[in-house]
Amino acid sequence: MYRAFVGPFDPAVIMMFTLKDASKWWHVLNDTPIWQDRFFHALALLYGLVAIVAMMQLVRIQQRVPEYGWTTQKVFHFLNFVVNAVRSLIFVFRRDIQYLKQEILKHILLDVPSLAFFTTYVLLVLFWAEIYYQARAVPTDVLRPTFYTVNGIIYAIQISLWLVIWWKPVRVLVILSKMFFAGVCLFAALGFLLYGGRLFLMLQRFPVESKGRRKKLQEVGYVTSICFTCFLIRCIMMCFNAFHSVANLDLLEHPVLNFIYYLLVEILPSALVLFILKKLPPKRGINQYHNIR
Repeated sequence: MYRAFVGPFDPAVIMMFTLKDASKWWHVLNDTPIWQDRFFHALALLYGLVAIVAMMQLVRIQQRVPEYGWTTQKVFHFLNFVVNAVRSLIFVFRRDIQYLKQEILKHILLDVPSLAFFTTYVLLVLFWAEIYYQARAVPTDVLRPTFYTVNGIIYAIQISLWLVIWWKPVRVLVILSKMFFAGVCLFAALGFLLYGGRLFLMLQRFPVESKGRRKKLQEVGYVTSICFTCFLIRCIMMCFNAFHSVANLDLLEHPVLNFIYYLLVEILPSALVLFILKKLPPKRGINQYHNIR
């Protein structure tokens, strides 16, 4: 019997050293204060830039059509500004938040922007559902009350979970809170798939020569894909976060993971959607602009 020779260029050896070096660098980046600051400052800067873009877009729309009040489009951009501005501040003051005596306050500060992000992007689902049903001559009176009711129920359940965790901070309740939010993210992903897909298929059936058909198809298709993917990733990550400490998204504990996670599920989706929906409504006096209230 001959023993196989394992040399320095053996693929298994190379893979072993590569994984070892990657693990070493991962721990260095996570545990070094200067690298922690760099990652979190980068997150704060990126969130701040997205907030500025959202506010600029809101101001431009208001200058174009001030007489229509708070349309769905304006509310969407305003909520985008609020969510990203709050996230930026959270990462700027992350050390103060990390060392709060009440653990529940840290959960609330991290979870409230996530809930607001959900509300912001479900507004797009509402907008598309209204367009879809109006095009099919179906009454849309029930859609907005349903939107408010669903959001109210979700916020009420989450606030109840916070109060219970504050009263009795046990591990099971924290897991339940994270799994509840994972379910909320899955609900949002399915909402985009349902109404974004329906609107996309409806637009496909329009005549080829329809004005703006191709651009609107691309817009709906891109936004549906981006939002479905980001909420699905968020759902999966929250499930891992609930049961595995290596996927913990608490501040300062895993800065590299925080950077990758928030970049994929909030910053990039927000930036891409703002870019795709950058088109302004027609100027005043042009009748093509119809407000959906």
